[in-house]
Amino acid sequence: MARRAAIVTGASSGIGLAIARMLGEEGYGLTVAARRPEKLAAAAQGLRDAGFEVEAVPAQLTEEDAVRAVVAAHERRFGRLDVLVNNAGVGIGAPVAEIETKRVDLQLDLNVRAMVLFYREAVGLLRAAAAEHRNALVVNVSSITGKRGQAWLSVYSATKAAVVGFTEAMNKELATEGIKSTALCPAFVDTPMTDFVKAGGVAPEALIQPGDIAEAVRMLLRLSPPCLVPEIIFERPGDPI
Repeated sequence: MARRAAIVTGASSGIGLAIARMLGEEGYGLTVAARRPEKLAAAAQGLRDAGFEVEAVPAQLTEEDAVRAVVAAHERRFGRLDVLVNNAGVGIGAPVAEIETKRVDLQLDLNVRAMVLFYREAVGLLRAAAAEHRNALVVNVSSITGKRGQAWLSVYSATKAAVVGFTEAMNKELATEGIKSTALCPAFVDTPMTDFVKAGGVAPEALIQPGDIAEAVRMLLRLSPPCLVPEIIFERPGDPI
């Protein structure tokens, strides 16, 4: 049984998978969750092949019961939770006159509501870990658009600003107990979500890499209990966003 354990959502590719791999390298038992069962299974097998202990839970995280199921499966497998990574998210662009209500709801439910529900369902386990070592960690993946709102990505920008705000609130509520929260705010990262950028002629190697984000989280794991980093902004040189 792993000495420490983590939940990572949206872990079938991109930033989530990179963070999960890093956590495995650091000796964490992993519960990985994502929407597509086949894609998640392949990612989880890759993590197992690297020697990591992995529980894979396919889940539609816009559903409250699915959030509960992920946390319950993690507790059954590992019995503890030291790190929670709220990475699952979706961005759907549209000019304001063409915004569809169902797409507003999807972004609000996955980018904001699911994060709130994961805190609620996991806080007991996080408190137990914090009582032991005063260094439980929640990582909430926001976006540079959560710091500087963008046209066309207006709803996504609003949800990611909410992630930053909720992270700040959770630090005021939980940090004195030893549960620290950090919002990660990257510009364009080389993931499937930025395929539209690459289709416009930007080379993948010109984008921030998922491993860059994972290395920032590795740094957070190694901070002393009194050191809190509320947010990290990742920018590309010369990027207008």
